[in-house]
Amino acid sequence: MKYVIEHFGKVFKWHLIEYEHISNLVGKENLIFTNTSSKQLVPFGKVEKKSVAELGISDVCILDPAAGQTLSPEDCRRFKYLVFGGILGDYPPRERTKELLSCRMPKIEKRNLGKEQMPTDNAVYAAKLIAGGKLFEDIKFIDTIEIGIEKGLSVELPFRYVEVNGKPLISEKLVEFLKKRRAI
Repeated sequence: MKYVIEHFGKVFKWHLIEYEHISNLVGKENLIFTNTSSKQLVPFGKVEKKSVAELGISDVCILDPAAGQTLSPEDCRRFKYLVFGGILGDYPPRERTKELLSCRMPKIEKRNLGKEQMPTDNAVYAAKLIAGGKLFEDIKFIDTIEIGIEKGLSVELPFRYVEVNGKPLISEKLVEFLKKRRAI
């Protein structure tokens, strides 16, 4: 399975942290960044300046929370590419994947990973579990996490995270970045 991140906008430090985490989760050889020419992403996967909509690839599925059907292991046997929007999530969600990606590729099949918004690394990891044969409903999640910054100060991340060994899947580099940054 190839995992495609259709990037939107400038590449910020937190993108690099999250994209490195995705690369570690699925392997550099299985990760493609589209719609960007950022050389900073080369260590983590293949970089394509063109949008995924312009690459002419087939056997593609867009992962969109607004899609009517949930991704299944059977779907993953049919598709070669799973496409994710590399979009900074808004809270509450505004269906930006639908607006920026799905609407540009109306003939491509779409699936969801539930209706809750996930960070891109968690969406990719959940899809990887499903591609490995796990049913979506058998994946455990943690909704909304709080990162302690210092005594009396924390940041709440109102997104859905895959539970791994009783903890949310989040890059330690991202936690350290949030602690150093102190403001979002």
